[in-house]
Amino acid sequence: MSLHQLPDGRACEAADGFRRSATAGCGAARKHWIPELAELHALEALAPRVQQSAAVQPSDYFDGIWSTNLIDGVLYGVPWYVDTRLLFYRTDLLKKAGFDAPPENWREWRRTLAALKEQAGAQRFSILLPLNEFEPLTALALQQREPLLREGGGRGNFDSPGFRKALGFYVEMFDRGWAPVVSEAQISNVWDEFGRGYLPITSRPWNIAEFRRRLPPERSHDWMTAVLPGPDGPGASIAGGSSLVIFAASHRKEQAWQLIEYLSRPDVQERFRALTGDLPPRRSAWNLPALAADPYARAFRQQLELARPAPRCRNGNTSKMNCGWSASWPQRGRSRWNGPRGELNQRVDAILEKRRWMLARAGSRHMRAGE
Repeated sequence: MSLHQLPDGRACEAADGFRRSATAGCGAARKHWIPELAELHALEALAPRVQQSAAVQPSDYFDGIWSTNLIDGVLYGVPWYVDTRLLFYRTDLLKKAGFDAPPENWREWRRTLAALKEQAGAQRFSILLPLNEFEPLTALALQQREPLLREGGGRGNFDSPGFRKALGFYVEMFDRGWAPVVSEAQISNVWDEFGRGYLPITSRPWNIAEFRRRLPPERSHDWMTAVLPGPDGPGASIAGGSSLVIFAASHRKEQAWQLIEYLSRPDVQERFRALTGDLPPRRSAWNLPALAADPYARAFRQQLELARPAPRCRNGNTSKMNCGWSASWPQRGRSRWNGPRGELNQRVDAILEKRRWMLARAGSRHMRAGE
């Protein structure tokens, strides 16, 4: 077996080379790659193989994670490992601020952040929301009833009441001084700052192993994880991670599928988690003793049951179709939302221009067929 590592930022360019090559069998594709690879006709549709497989059972996967592999109803990937966002928090600082449990809804979250800020003082903060990350704002938006896209996924929906509500809460965290107006690069070491109490709450993923390794001994039991609060109770978060795909031009599809089935076994996924810290997408893997007994991972399972995919569609550059422009929202402040929302709609509408053309073309063909 020969392995090739692809840089994230240029994955589709490299995968386009694999599309023309018969030697590549399968690959690991990030969730936002799959729509773009499907548009390149680079991927094999996997539903027929899944239907005949005893190893890959769709009902065993978290619903939101599985659905990230469906593009216009066609299955192109099998989840390999998962990523989502939730809260890591300092239990001792929450208790000192008067809270015995983490917040479960936005009202409690506001009270908690305000109390932590009052306790910390002007030079410290309540939560870290790096400006260069689109995931926090996206997660808040996914908790709303309205979708982020409208007209069949052909236009942005950033003037909806739901997005306005999510954006308002997101910007409020900066306006009130609960979150510092910084990017990830401006925080020298998130783990040390968390340990010092500079940032008692963070939503960064993959931190279970890092906090265990990096926090000082006196803080080793002063932290925990919690489901992301929603407007009225435990809320949705993003459905991320990586999936296993088969390249359409491959001459080794049977061997590639055998590898996917092997990597999809719950015991193999648990072994992979132990080696890398990446979390499995199958519920049965979470029932195995090592992961089931991990108190820090418990909230991740609960969050994965609530995970929702961000917009994804063929004929739309999904890697750009996110709230990555969120760095400008806190700097503009709540009094200047209307202009930025309109610009965001325009940006996303431009990205989705080809999709609108394809939808219109498909509609015309359907009308002609019905005549």
